Amino acid sequence: MSSQGGGGGGGGGGNSTPSSDSPQTGSRSSIMSSSSSSNFGSGSGGFASFSSYSQPQYAFNFNSSVVGQHQSQQGIAQQMNQSSNSQQQQSQAPPPTTFGQPGQLARVSSANADNPSPTGEEYDRFGHGHYFSKKTFHKPTYCHHCTDMLWGIIGQGFIFCNFVVHERCLKTVVSPCSTVASNVIKNPVPHCWTVYGHLKRKFCNVCRKRITEEQSAVRCEVCEYCVHTECHEFGVPDCKECATYVPEQELKEVVQTHHWREGNLPANSKCHYCRKTCWSAECLAGMRCEWCGLTAHAACYRHLPIDCNFGWLQSIMLPPFCVSIPRTDVPLETIIGVRKNKEANTPRIYSDEYPSEYRNKDADDYPSPKDKDKDEETIKVFDGNASIRRKTFQTITISRNATKDQIVAACLRAFHIHDDPRDYIITDAYASPEREISDFMPVQSLIRIEGKRCGLFFRYRPPNMDQGTIRVYPGRLNTTDTYRVIPVTLDTSVEDVMVKALDQFGFDSCDLIRYRMVEVSQEKGAVHERTMDNNENPWAILKALARESIRQKENTRFYLQQVDEVYCSKIAIFIGNLPSNLSQRHYEKIVVDFLGKPYKYREIGPIYYEYGSLIITYDNADIAVKAYYMLRESVWEDKNLIVLLLPNIMPDLIQKGVRPLLVFVNVKSGGCQGAELISSFRKLLNPYQVFDLDNGGPLAGLYVFRYVRDYKILVCGGDGTVGWVLQCLDNVGQDSVCQSPACAIIPLGTGNDLARVLRWGTGYTGQEDPVSLLKDVIEAEEVTLDRWTVVIRGDEPNRAPPSELIDRTQATTGEDTTILVMNNYFGLGLDADLCLGFHNEREENPEKFKSRMHNKGVYVKMGLKKMIQKSKVKEFNDKIRLEVDGRVVTLPPVEGIIILNIQSWGSGANPWGQEKEDRYKKPTHYDGLLEIVGVNGMIHMSGIQSGISRAVRIAQGGNIKIKMSAELPVQVDGEPWLQPSGEISIMKSALKAQMLRKIKMKRRNTEPNLGGPEQGPSCGNSGKKDRGVICEDRSSIAENE
Repeated sequence: MSSQGGGGGGGGGGNSTPSSDSPQTGSRSSIMSSSSSSNFGSGSGGFASFSSYSQPQYAFNFNSSVVGQHQSQQGIAQQMNQSSNSQQQQSQAPPPTTFGQPGQLARVSSANADNPSPTGEEYDRFGHGHYFSKKTFHKPTYCHHCTDMLWGIIGQGFIFCNFVVHERCLKTVVSPCSTVASNVIKNPVPHCWTVYGHLKRKFCNVCRKRITEEQSAVRCEVCEYCVHTECHEFGVPDCKECATYVPEQELKEVVQTHHWREGNLPANSKCHYCRKTCWSAECLAGMRCEWCGLTAHAACYRHLPIDCNFGWLQSIMLPPFCVSIPRTDVPLETIIGVRKNKEANTPRIYSDEYPSEYRNKDADDYPSPKDKDKDEETIKVFDGNASIRRKTFQTITISRNATKDQIVAACLRAFHIHDDPRDYIITDAYASPEREISDFMPVQSLIRIEGKRCGLFFRYRPPNMDQGTIRVYPGRLNTTDTYRVIPVTLDTSVEDVMVKALDQFGFDSCDLIRYRMVEVSQEKGAVHERTMDNNENPWAILKALARESIRQKENTRFYLQQVDEVYCSKIAIFIGNLPSNLSQRHYEKIVVDFLGKPYKYREIGPIYYEYGSLIITYDNADIAVKAYYMLRESVWEDKNLIVLLLPNIMPDLIQKGVRPLLVFVNVKSGGCQGAELISSFRKLLNPYQVFDLDNGGPLAGLYVFRYVRDYKILVCGGDGTVGWVLQCLDNVGQDSVCQSPACAIIPLGTGNDLARVLRWGTGYTGQEDPVSLLKDVIEAEEVTLDRWTVVIRGDEPNRAPPSELIDRTQATTGEDTTILVMNNYFGLGLDADLCLGFHNEREENPEKFKSRMHNKGVYVKMGLKKMIQKSKVKEFNDKIRLEVDGRVVTLPPVEGIIILNIQSWGSGANPWGQEKEDRYKKPTHYDGLLEIVGVNGMIHMSGIQSGISRAVRIAQGGNIKIKMSAELPVQVDGEPWLQPSGEISIMKSALKAQMLRKIKMKRRNTEPNLGGPEQGPSCGNSGKKDRGVICEDRSSIAENE
């Protein structure tokens, strides 16, 4: 065994004995991220900051849960020889600060190692894993550390794994190499991958190369981690951790730290420390906090305070330390409802079984005849038995005269492994039986098959396969160590490893029953856990994994956990798409039939009878996850159930003055604009506060926020979507602590009349900056919106409004009565007839109605047809009888009436017209009055919408009754239907809505990041400002309108 300590994520084999006095990095093999990978994350067990000063060195570790103590990669044997010096230096070092306090330090040693690097260059002395070699660049090249250009004619800079630096920057590099990136993550957090596509103006966080428009790539939905399709396999699971609740932890004990990500900074970003430009359009450079948006140079970010207060978004951010979610293998994208196309699965590693468009030319199994004349050869490399079965491989391009050691080094780089090359061998993949290739001319000695490239097996074969080392991580245990290296043999059990690890971490190993060991495997940026039995043998597990796949062995690590460690005391599951208005007993029977008694819930409720939805809860996370997957595969009346695993929010951990923003996005509104918005908000905010309305509606989000004392709502959609959210809020408000949260709007619909009245604009165009939108929400003022109850009593009992309208508003009561809620306006006659025609056209061809301009064009086309055709609402006055506040109103000659609650109709028109001196009061949306106007034809309606004319003012009142003697088209807030004869009553509802109105004054902010001069306002001040002005002077509001 070499002095380097051997194999990977689990440790290494060999004949050396590790030091037990200090934490080691072992072999530093791992699954990969970017060479610097931006993974200095807080909230997800981030990287230690590697520094370059002489021993002893200290560098900040921005880890939100536990600050890791990490020594640079040294040979284990050398550590034993220098143990006395190390102990003396440690005794001189300042004692570590207590757990959870800011300013904790990670120790970084920089002693040289005797073992040569796999590339034959000088061994990395600075702890970041790079083996830099001097290179001459023939085109303009920029330093990945300081972003300045490399000047000179020859030997301008140094490079390793596409990481380019000046010579002057060598000693200050802090970005770890992709071969060690995974090892220094204390608590891996899986990424939330989107579908494969084409990313613009991005760099890959693994290979650091530019992602061109022709290349397929994928990125995390929660953080700005971008990778090529072929680099996906080497992504490091260091996403920002969005649910970090610790039981029995008080708010004053919580320290939220930054989660740094390297590269892909917004244009014109400036360093918060030196105030110089820190972004680059030429390379992956600069650091950005995923929470507060703070940007800095790689050399400067360590000088910033480690505490993160979420910047300008502090007052609306749902803090991760107040959110709990069960630790399960359920992917984050499944929990938060990220949409994926099933056919979008593309390969992670080059393979014979995938189409050629997803494979690199060099990986093609059918070499060109021109390759025979080249001095280099491309060879396929399989890392184990599993890869040959799946036909997945990596490729290396090497000289035909390369030595065996050079081939092994190339294989290590291809699989992003940092380990002793002497622990690995290469064999001929086409030889039977398998044999190691010869030392003399190894490339020429490979078996060649016509039409196929040569193949190699890359095998893990240390000098002594019966013993080695493994790394044991403390997880959430109260210790500052990143991990400890434990020597193991084939006779070492899990219990033996736990005793040694507990002793080294400083815990009482006599109390072994309180702990357990968990095997954690990382693959493609995902994380999987398995609780181990105390009699299992960790080294035997790693040996078996190495035979199947060296990468799988490298990506496996072991964690210590407390048996009573609780991450979520109660697990809630939302179930939708059930039939509406059944009894509780009937709902219980349906759910039990789906699950069976072994997986029956602990309790059921609340039940949302009108929507056919309910909540079930469990005490056991394993049973809850099994029930979750069973329900997802269940079907009721040919409809798949909507099933969501919901997080828990601990309201006591939300700071005073913070009003978290609950975001609802209708992804079907505004073409694909809704999908773009939900992706942006998941990155800017906590993804557990952003909900897709197409995945369960508003009820799931309102249930999650039911115990939050004060919060806001942002609805991204049209007026119908806003009404849907308000109606659900009415139904669940009585069970919530905050019964009437204020609602803001991002208009994605066609008309967006309510959004216009509240100054949120005519419609979202896609050009607006999501950060600016959120700042507008923070600064918005609260106003009241009157709401009205519409009671419809039909003469025909079997004729009622459409069921989808009832589902979005309220249930039908009685056989001949329907109760609805109106927010904007009510139309009867010509206006409703036009709306009904549009609705029917959209129902027949929904795929055509994905553009706001197309929708308005259809309205215009239908209006022209109505002008030519004979009107269906002739003799309108003879078919209705209008009564306002108990008096009968004589109608003028009109073909339809519109009853207004807001002064916007038909995409921004004002039918009531400008204020003038008459008997009517100035209308507002909070005065308790409705305005009734009439239209007398399509030409008149066109004049109203163009602003040339206004509607006929008929009446103003608070209680309206309409008696219909014939069937007429009716619409409520844009939802139309044909209503038979009967009576319609509109009266003021006891329900009022608190809305957020955008302020007129626009701030100017030239900074591209979220952090202000002092990283945003303090919690106390932001809380007062965030609440806005709850307008008590109603006259001043009316004047502003």
